[in-house]
Amino acid sequence: MARRACIIAGGMCKWGVREASLVDMAQEAAKDCLEDIPGLKPKDIDGFFFATSYAGRCSFQVNTAPVIAERVGIKPTSICARVDVLCAGGSTAILLAKGLVESGMADIVMVAGGEKLYTPQKWEVFYSELASIDHDWDAPNGLGLPPPFFALTAKEHMKRYGTTKEQLAWVSVVNYNYGAENPKAQFQKKLTLEEALGAPPVVPPLTLYDCCPITDGAAAVIVAEESRAKDLTDRPLVYIRGGAQASLHSVSANWPGEHLADWAHLRVAAKRAYESAKVGPDDIDVAQTHDCFSISEVIEVEELGFCKKGEGGAFIESGQTKIGGKVPINTDGGLLSCGHPFGATGIRQAIEIMKQLQGRARFQVEGAEIALTHNLSGLNVEHTIVIYGREPVK
Repeated sequence: MARRACIIAGGMCKWGVREASLVDMAQEAAKDCLEDIPGLKPKDIDGFFFATSYAGRCSFQVNTAPVIAERVGIKPTSICARVDVLCAGGSTAILLAKGLVESGMADIVMVAGGEKLYTPQKWEVFYSELASIDHDWDAPNGLGLPPPFFALTAKEHMKRYGTTKEQLAWVSVVNYNYGAENPKAQFQKKLTLEEALGAPPVVPPLTLYDCCPITDGAAAVIVAEESRAKDLTDRPLVYIRGGAQASLHSVSANWPGEHLADWAHLRVAAKRAYESAKVGPDDIDVAQTHDCFSISEVIEVEELGFCKKGEGGAFIESGQTKIGGKVPINTDGGLLSCGHPFGATGIRQAIEIMKQLQGRARFQVEGAEIALTHNLSGLNVEHTIVIYGREPVK
């Protein structure tokens, strides 16, 4: 009989500007995760992944996984490894855990991730972010921090498809208003369209609320084999139905689309993910997309197939990402409200999707059965998708 991987519990620490260390926050997240499933004991967990990109630079802690595993009280015997795919580290680790469980190499895996990005000299985080791009080509030519790159992307989309600043602002308004009710989010703030449009510029056309913050934080989930999951919880099982990851370039000169608003690599990942999960975009009831910038979500709803190319702005402006819309998106606040501690983001998304499919989310999508998470990495060089469901692939 085929083995199937399920996500059965999740937790996170408070995200924001924290005095706590990376290890402290990982312990908080692991504790919150284990409290979400009282029947599971640390000794039952045989595998551990920790997703992080800046542990070495900002926390002076390499070989991170064994350190965190011991500090959270688990003793892995099947796998104990760090995963570094920047913004998609958490989602990548979940896909790896799925593979290990379904292959029989592991039965119960904790997937955790986090970043301690703020140092006492807060300007240093922006300098550190330059480490995520190609140092021989893009870095010497000034292409480094994300806001200018995504501002160029926004201008391209506006020029070609008529997308407006108001439509970008609606992304922020919807997601902030979801996040206002999330006690673990970096910002618990309701936002009006007028406030979003009147915010100070960061890199035109992007303003303050168009950009996700830099964040300290950690999160953790439990991925278990189906029969073990049934022994541990009475909640509905959430199956990891499939997923995919595509990276078609790293250097900006090799961009895979016809222009910056054409995300061919996301289309490749989406096609493969849908095929692996045996679903299509019209089957998705709720989603978490990578809203590092408002323009990102606009393009993501297009390339994921939720609307036609060029119509993402109008799709969001018309309320299709709200509860009751075609595909509610980022129902816990997304990156814009929750923040973005790179390695933890895909795990935070998985927690929200698990709760949606179990019927216990804060902003519940009634009858949700199929869901999706998406991350992009770095200067949009990689896309990672995980698809979840109340039923396994048959």
